Amino acid sequence: MTEPAPETVDLKAQRRVAGLRLVTGLVQGLLLFGLVHAADHRLWPATSPVLFMALAAGVFFTPFVVLAGLSTMRLGRLAIWKLVAFAVAAGLTGDAANAARLQYSSEGMWPNGVVVYAVAALLFIGHHLVQPAEMERRPIARFTTYFDETWKHGVQLALSILFTGAFWLLLVLASALFSMIGVDAIKKLIERAWFGFPATAVMFAAAVQLTDVRAGLVRGVRTVSLTLLAWLLPLMALIAAGFLATLPFQGLALLWATKKAAALLLTAAAALIVLTNAAYQDGTEQPPKVLAWAARIAGLLLAPITILAAYAIWLRVDQYGFTPDRVYGGACVIVAAGYAVGYAIAALKPGAWMKPLEATNIAMAFVAIAVLLALFTPLADPARLSVNSQVARLEAGKVKPEAFDFEFLRLRSGQRGVKAIEALEKHADPAIARAARAAPKTWQEAADRRAAARENPIFANANKAALKKIQMLPAGQVLPADFAAQFTAVGAPLLSGCSLGSDSWCIGTLVQVDGAGDPELLMSSGYDIVIHRRDETGRWREYGQVSLSSCPTYNIRDVFAAGQLKPLPSSLPDLEIAGQRHHMTLGQTGCERREPPEAKLAPPPGKPRGKSVNLLAVTP
Repeated sequence: MTEPAPETVDLKAQRRVAGLRLVTGLVQGLLLFGLVHAADHRLWPATSPVLFMALAAGVFFTPFVVLAGLSTMRLGRLAIWKLVAFAVAAGLTGDAANAARLQYSSEGMWPNGVVVYAVAALLFIGHHLVQPAEMERRPIARFTTYFDETWKHGVQLALSILFTGAFWLLLVLASALFSMIGVDAIKKLIERAWFGFPATAVMFAAAVQLTDVRAGLVRGVRTVSLTLLAWLLPLMALIAAGFLATLPFQGLALLWATKKAAALLLTAAAALIVLTNAAYQDGTEQPPKVLAWAARIAGLLLAPITILAAYAIWLRVDQYGFTPDRVYGGACVIVAAGYAVGYAIAALKPGAWMKPLEATNIAMAFVAIAVLLALFTPLADPARLSVNSQVARLEAGKVKPEAFDFEFLRLRSGQRGVKAIEALEKHADPAIARAARAAPKTWQEAADRRAAARENPIFANANKAALKKIQMLPAGQVLPADFAAQFTAVGAPLLSGCSLGSDSWCIGTLVQVDGAGDPELLMSSGYDIVIHRRDETGRWREYGQVSLSSCPTYNIRDVFAAGQLKPLPSSLPDLEIAGQRHHMTLGQTGCERREPPEAKLAPPPGKPRGKSVNLLAVTP
């Protein structure tokens, strides 16, 4: 890599740039403080979460573009690029918030999630396409300029973050020292948001300026970093070659069993790309032969690794449909595939060493921007693709309603998922509709269910043992599938109606008890009858119990087998005592009474108690 010729120092221009950078940092800090103050006191724009998150993203990201471009870009062009950067940051974040792909609460409405990383990547890549082109006054700059500016700003960013962190460490140290002698002024100062945000932004801007005027220092750090990374390339190439050579003997089953094969393979592909670029640098110098051959081998290994990653994602999508993570993984495969083709051509093409790598890097920067914009706009919205895929699988019968992840639709896929589950709640298939209505409706409800699962993990196993005992009578009746799925799920409550004893038995039957809706499930282990019914959400609940006579004249198993159970209207009215409703029950005088055992059932949800209460008659 050749060093640029020394430039004449323009002190006046340096002072102007330094002033603009410090002002930029100060303005950013004050704006961030203003947003914090608005959020804390529920003032505009915090009264509109979508607007607040969009402005927060724009205020946070846009100044980095200004700080990086002040020393090399014309102010007019920089101003235009700043407006574009603000529009991208605010627009993508606002769209994600509006679609509820970002979660926010009264405690904090700051942008979060994958969209934040996407905006950062978009602006970093975009800036290093814009600035070099502006420096050379042409649409596409030379590769050496792209390389120099990109790695320079990468090192500057790391050094500036370290400098700002050191600044705060010194303030904390000063606070501790003065606090020991009873002076709390510094401690109180650094705890104030009106000081913290402006001070942090100004110090970061100062660090950018200091590293910019000490270009030799930055280039030195960059050269050392790239040299160290470059000599890791032979090791990475050896690892990748060894992995691919061993794979035919071990088979793909072990790879797929990890359930993270695609992520690991894409990480390996990214390592090969980064280390190859560290060895190539700006392409002006021929590296040692070891690095030259390692780069060619890495360029050829990238293709099979990318193909394996694509196959791993395709298998999961084919089996389980799209999820946001699989959509993001597919996008990464598209980018990796572009690099794989370009680097393979560079490795095989005769002539200047790996020269096609330069065109590949520039082209893939534009491809990466296009992919990111597609992912975070309606064009290839992962939530939309995932919701459509999962609902299609459910309606096609590829996944049963009791095994479907309705929580994903309602809570983790934004407005599209909410609309989808609302439609499923009215689905023509009653099993789908019931399961959709039974899904958690809030994050708190979902958390409570998971907490219950952690606290009562033994119930699901106990229920599984109890359900295996159930003999459905009369012959031909089948235990409802959603009942079994509900009580065998982790965190399910303990099933009532079936004894857990090792020598016990359990019988069940479906009987229409309240005269409306689906039949109820009656279960008994010989002591009493427990009645389960679906509530308005489709989940099974204990509806009531019938206590059997201590001296019955019938065998309950024979009764279930013969279907000798039918509901009867209530024979006794309710009694109001001091404004409260009480239920009367028939007295029991002992075994001399040979009347069929009777018991009241709780009224179905939505019906007034005492007006439609049934008795269950067991007819011998």
